[in-house]
Amino acid sequence: MDDATLAAELVRDAGQLAKRMLADGLRTDYKTSVSDVVSAADHAAEEMITNRLATERPGDGVVGEEGSRRAGDERRWVVDPVDGTYNFLNGMPYWCSAVGLSDRNGPLVGAVYYPAVDELWVGGEGLPTSRNTTQVQRLVDRSLDEIAVCTYAHPAALGDELQQRCWQAVVSRAATVRMMGSASIDLASVAGGRLGLFLQSDLNDWDWVPGVALVRGAGGEAETLEAGGHRWHVAGNPVAVAEAIAALGEVG
Repeated sequence: MDDATLAAELVRDAGQLAKRMLADGLRTDYKTSVSDVVSAADHAAEEMITNRLATERPGDGVVGEEGSRRAGDERRWVVDPVDGTYNFLNGMPYWCSAVGLSDRNGPLVGAVYYPAVDELWVGGEGLPTSRNTTQVQRLVDRSLDEIAVCTYAHPAALGDELQQRCWQAVVSRAATVRMMGSASIDLASVAGGRLGLFLQSDLNDWDWVPGVALVRGAGGEAETLEAGGHRWHVAGNPVAVAEAIAALGEVG
């Protein structure tokens, strides 16, 4: 089985497992705040994925959001069993399961399954991004003032004046802004042309790698850079990405 097919199976199975467990009732545990939550579905879906990877790709490394770790030689899978857990546990359908595979040169494959609308996104290096096996259109250049920026601003960061100046430097140039609570669906939506640009700071790899592969597989660009004491993650069509990077650079 090739990597893309495996990734697709992993996220679909994980998403369907989490959906069934949610319907049966779940206990909520809190990590760092009321919005930073985890459930038995997160743990069960991650265990299912990592067990399958141990069988199918025993030489690869694995890093999961809920604590799974396995060293590997050249390649590493990142696993987000339920991305958007707050939404998931509060009855909002904007959540997904996501996995990404990378090597020392960067992301190779990403897969995102969005159960609420039964959408399976797959794409990556040399693999044009598809939604439910249909290839999406290549991204076209559009400037920030023509597109929606999908992003997130945690309340705890609002007191960081320099970080907020960086954030505002980009979003103030956009046509509109959306915050919906799942980085991987946001990035898939950018790859599919539904949203224009992704912007967040200080992401973990499991929130970035799967979607980056999709954006690049759709002809877009994805970059990380330091600005305002934080690491910013930007993805979208080349023109919008360049404009966002220039805006961040103005703040420094």
